[in-house]
Amino acid sequence: MSYGDRKSERVRLENRYPVNLMAVDGTWRRSCVLLDVSQTGARLEVDGTLEVLQAQEFFLLLSSRGLAFRRCELIRVDGAEVGVRFVEERKKKGRAVIAK
Repeated sequence: MSYGDRKSERVRLENRYPVNLMAVDGTWRRSCVLLDVSQTGARLEVDGTLEVLQAQEFFLLLSSRGLAFRRCELIRVDGAEVGVRFVEERKKKGRAVIAK
């Protein structure tokens, strides 16, 4: 699988940056290390079992308190490394409301 054709430039982190993955419903959490990141996704090294990632969609918690996060979907698994794509919220279609 080729990883050369990227939509966004990846930034490799020289130091190990600890982050967490958490289920959308909060039922599980996994420690991991952020290896590289871009505007559209990231590559992570996950500690422990990857079975919980079968959910396909989860949160990447960038702060210890969970105040900085991104919603992700699983793209690939390669041993303990996973690739995720950040899920963007879809803009609602409709007419703008004009206040009078």
